[in-house]
Amino acid sequence: MSAHTSDGKARPNEITETSQTVAAGQLRALIERIERLEEEKKTIADDIRDVYAESKGLGFDTKAMRIIIRARKRDKAELEQEMEIVALYDSALGLGIFG
Repeated sequence: MSAHTSDGKARPNEITETSQTVAAGQLRALIERIERLEEEKKTIADDIRDVYAESKGLGFDTKAMRIIIRARKRDKAELEQEMEIVALYDSALGLGIFG
């Protein structure tokens, strides 16, 4: 039996099989890309950990460094507003930590 109809068109089963084969190939490629990226992410995380260890060995406070790094990622206006609120609360509680 031919895979095509008498007018030369592909039979529905053949189209479905071809679509499934293409979809499976695409899915496999996407999964492999994600796996490679996950491995790269692990390598980068290890590198970052090494830099923090080096920083600590040089006498830097890594907790303070992490705070600075997080702050640098944020919007400056948003961060300033948050710090103003923290200073206000600090003053209201009489702590004197933030001036």
